[in-house]
Amino acid sequence: MNKYYPEGRLINTLENKETLSSPENIERAMKSGQLLEATATLCDSSHNLIVNLGKYRGIIPREEDAVGISEGTTRDIALITKVGKPVCFKVIGCSENGYILSRRAAQQECIDNYIDFLTVGDIIPASVTHLEQFGAFVDIGCGLPSLISIDSISVSQISHPSDRFQTGQQIRAAVKGKSGSRIWLTHKELLGTWQENANEFSCGETVSGIVRSIEDYGIFIELAPNLAGLAELRRDVHEGQTATVYIKAIIPEKMKIKLIIIDCSENTAQPQPLKYYISEEVTHIDSWRYSTENSSRTIETIFRQ
Repeated sequence: MNKYYPEGRLINTLENKETLSSPENIERAMKSGQLLEATATLCDSSHNLIVNLGKYRGIIPREEDAVGISEGTTRDIALITKVGKPVCFKVIGCSENGYILSRRAAQQECIDNYIDFLTVGDIIPASVTHLEQFGAFVDIGCGLPSLISIDSISVSQISHPSDRFQTGQQIRAAVKGKSGSRIWLTHKELLGTWQENANEFSCGETVSGIVRSIEDYGIFIELAPNLAGLAELRRDVHEGQTATVYIKAIIPEKMKIKLIIIDCSENTAQPQPLKYYISEEVTHIDSWRYSTENSSRTIETIFRQ
């Protein structure tokens, strides 16, 4: 059973709180190598992280802050951004200034016992850490980073990952590729096929969507993260607006939904909660076919090592 979760999952557990409640429990955790979490409160001028252990003080020396720091493959900015957030660690010693902690050791254990055993197609939990124009960075365990490129977030095209995710959001993702302990992910395969999404709608309904793209031949309006419909061009519409639309036709064999725009307004809403069409019990997929059975186009993902 996986115990190497994104940072923040352990901090409020009863076991974690009890372990940090007394020197005797912390001593036992040091001997057993138990993974713990607490909040980093300061990154000093030498880039040592100071950690709040409740009644006690913890110090993560710079070289113990993360895998790759000593080798130069992890940048120091990754340490600075941990201030005010939960960090995982092992207790490796004690000094007059407080307990000596190692986040690097926790991450290395996660690599050795979890990351190295992942295969392409595995579905794993992740936590969104920050968003860039080209994709979303996520924590896949003990603060270890991975990337979901913007084109792998959903079938419906978005202008920025913030259209779909928020920092701190807990998500699921599938392993798209792997090179050693380096992992990159995909997300759209968990958000349902065209037919699964289309089944949520019926002809004659009036629903809301988001204007995602305006082309010469029409306006694409997102009805769900993996489903968009097409409406006729209108001059008063622009990308990013919320559109109220009438569903005129649903055509599975062409994977098309015809829409009529009723009204548009500026979109100020936060991203909607994601609906996954793969149950929590499913932890691996070999392939995923988005297109419908009778469609002339085949859109699918084959997960190969």
